[in-house]
Amino acid sequence: MKQINFLLTLLIGIVAGVIDVLPMIKMKVDKYSCLSAFVYYLIVPFIIFGINWFENLWWLKGGIVAILTAIPVIILVAKEDKKSPIAMTIMSIILGSIIGVVGHFLNLM
Repeated sequence: MKQINFLLTLLIGIVAGVIDVLPMIKMKVDKYSCLSAFVYYLIVPFIIFGINWFENLWWLKGGIVAILTAIPVIILVAKEDKKSPIAMTIMSIILGSIIGVVGHFLNLM
């Protein structure tokens, strides 16, 4: 991966992580949950951009990959909290889709 692509992917991950974590901080969510969410969005762009699925449906790829990678954590959270899995699913699909679209237009995929 070229250095500029790596840095752009990292930047996209940081921005997505901040977007996801800011409401969590405002709601005074546990710091480990916030850190987990940030790290997830820091890493998931590398996965989205590295997978060669849905070549003709590039706009679907990000949302699908993000929700598939989030499912184990969503299941774990569902044990203790019945409301959070819904928010996590929605945010995974939305932010994953945005990551995929941005990556497509920046030619990172």
